[in-house]
Amino acid sequence: MTNWQKSNWRAKPRVQMPEYIDTAKLNAVEAQLSNYPPLVFAGEARRLKDDLAAASRGEAFLLQGGDCAESFEQFSADGIRDTFKVMLQMAMVLTYGAKVPVIKLGRMAGQFAKPRSAPTEVIDGVELPSYRGDIINELEFTEKGRIPDPAKMLQAYTQAAATLNLLRAFSTGGYADVHQVHSWTLGFTESERAAEYRELANRMTDALDFMTAAGVNQDTAHTLQTVDFYTSHESLLLEFEEALTRLDTTSGNWLAGSGHLIWIGDRTRQPDGAHVEFCSGVLNPIGLKCGPSMTADDLKALMSKLNPENEAGRLTLIARFGAGKVGDHLPRLIQAVKEEGANVLWTCDAMHGNTIKSSTGYKTRPFESVLREVREFFAIHKAEGTIPGGVHFEMTGQDVTECTGGVRAVSDEDLSDRYHTACDPRLNASQSLELAFLVAKELSTMRENRDTRAAG
Repeated sequence: MTNWQKSNWRAKPRVQMPEYIDTAKLNAVEAQLSNYPPLVFAGEARRLKDDLAAASRGEAFLLQGGDCAESFEQFSADGIRDTFKVMLQMAMVLTYGAKVPVIKLGRMAGQFAKPRSAPTEVIDGVELPSYRGDIINELEFTEKGRIPDPAKMLQAYTQAAATLNLLRAFSTGGYADVHQVHSWTLGFTESERAAEYRELANRMTDALDFMTAAGVNQDTAHTLQTVDFYTSHESLLLEFEEALTRLDTTSGNWLAGSGHLIWIGDRTRQPDGAHVEFCSGVLNPIGLKCGPSMTADDLKALMSKLNPENEAGRLTLIARFGAGKVGDHLPRLIQAVKEEGANVLWTCDAMHGNTIKSSTGYKTRPFESVLREVREFFAIHKAEGTIPGGVHFEMTGQDVTECTGGVRAVSDEDLSDRYHTACDPRLNASQSLELAFLVAKELSTMRENRDTRAAG
């Protein structure tokens, strides 16, 4: 896009963004960030785009997961490690089921801002601005804490840089060794409640043993010890995004230097709005949340705006409808894509449409509802003859009690034990891995059916 500039969004209607009171401070922070190194690099973004293009053809599968909103207070090396660890376990199980590479894309190192359903909230008769994530204001319900503070962008940058540094070390320093990852997974299946997953885990053990016997091991295969791990977040706070946008001298295109993939939320996808305008001009892969209110015409307009060259791997459509509602919405959007002949990657966000209020008053997501939406997503793609290319979960490697169900049978009464999220409920490590086993079964069945049709 030759005439696109990174500040073009400022002339467009903006939603879900804070109004900063101290504009001089805001300008100073933006200027400071503009001199900082980008968090990611153009070559990495291009490599991810190629990987996503493969997933859109059924030659890879996307696993996107991580925090609903990263926290300054809860930031720790252990937290990063634990989420990275469970994503590696999930990816290994999914790889075995799908028999294709799994793209590992974290909701990490940038997922600090959150859209809100209302600009203010009322507690005990006091009305204050809503909490919009640690990059903007504070969770503490005080007048001072809820004032948007531009300096928080600098802290977010520092935390994102430190997170990326650790992720890169884990990815290439031996922590990701496939045999070690599998040993962690075997620990999960030792539980009697997880016995149904033991057979699949044992088959994975046999496959690794065969590879070792054939001479393919850590010493001879570098790929068994390292992984590519990418980062993503919702591109919500556009002052932050613009400040980290850089011109890629190799291609002459603009890079959003805040993360490898950035996505547009269901509340900020107005075709003529600020968020779509910003994302339309960067070379990064772009995600687009598709909720129940998305019409076929909306989708066609957005695909034209965000991917005018119809480039494979450029646009990932993230379906989020809720269990029992996928059949009401996904087929018509698939039809719109077919009518346009658009290159897209379809993935399933089975979290955001399944949030309920528990009997104990906590916001939660039932494990069975999450699984049901994933299964409906696969079933509809099978019926439509299209490719279900990935899954998107809000999750953590920590042993929280925020979503109900799973092999450990978290109940409504258990939610208060370890309910730590600042925003939305997340799957814990056990629930995440169990879900990976169940999705792997879907992928394996899909692959077997495809092979049977090909043989016939």
